[in-house]
Amino acid sequence: MSASTPATAHTFPREAVWLLTALTLGWGFNWPVMKIVLTEMAPLHFRTWCLFFGAAGVFLIARANRLPIGVPEGAWGKLVVISLFNMTGWNILAIYGIPLLESGRAAILGYTMPVWSVVLGTMFLGERFTARRALGVALGMAGMALLFGGEVAALGRSPLGATLMVAAAISWAIGTVLMKRWKLAMPASTLTAWQMLIGGVPIVLLALFVEKGSFRFWELSLWPALGVVYNLTVAFVFAQWAWIKIALLAPIGVSTLSTLMIPVVGVFSGMLVLGERPHWTDFAALALVVASLATVMPLPAFLQRTRR
Repeated sequence: MSASTPATAHTFPREAVWLLTALTLGWGFNWPVMKIVLTEMAPLHFRTWCLFFGAAGVFLIARANRLPIGVPEGAWGKLVVISLFNMTGWNILAIYGIPLLESGRAAILGYTMPVWSVVLGTMFLGERFTARRALGVALGMAGMALLFGGEVAALGRSPLGATLMVAAAISWAIGTVLMKRWKLAMPASTLTAWQMLIGGVPIVLLALFVEKGSFRFWELSLWPALGVVYNLTVAFVFAQWAWIKIALLAPIGVSTLSTLMIPVVGVFSGMLVLGERPHWTDFAALALVVASLATVMPLPAFLQRTRR
């Protein structure tokens, strides 16, 4: 790294570390929660509740912080395209893929997103594919490969589920790259809320006219109903805002690599909630993913002083 290059150019911003921690726990634990909800609620009906009430919650956060909630002139077209990839594509593909796979394994496939985003970021954003970033990708993907390596036979029995989750990951990566490329002049809260609102329109139309089911989540039994509440408050209002805030703060390769801990939390929370048994590969993958995160997280202060 040259003397003129900021030390943070290829590392995770310090001010966002607490956001990443909360996001990792919130989204990681949500994978088994979604699996529970989908035992009783139709997928797109479930996502309609999440997106529209999530948008309302984030708009309230923006208003409470006296942030502008309007869309800048000339930004509507770009905002719609970003929303279709980040919200519509991801949510439709993932919510139909989850029931076809174990929740932890669905999380692993969904979080192949960093691989796609690093490639797209290098191609379209001109970001450097540094040795440190390449190491992070290699370690993270090795960890995820270990986690689903033992499930190859199961995935073979459900190729549609695996295909849907990988397609969801690609859609999310495209949306993230577009956010960085176009850099709409909007606060993270406002940008998040509008994406959920716009991205939710095709989903509610499909739910109304294509999918069979009821929008009355209060008719669900206790745990699926609580799962919907968890999604509305934690997974969408907080976590969606936190992710977009992180994505706007950090370089694309760094911000997306930082999500690699989420599927690990998803796998272990699936074991806790759904009774799955851990294997040695789960622990080995955890070590690899933590090492991957270390390649993009800032060094402790004493180590930075040592390097100087």
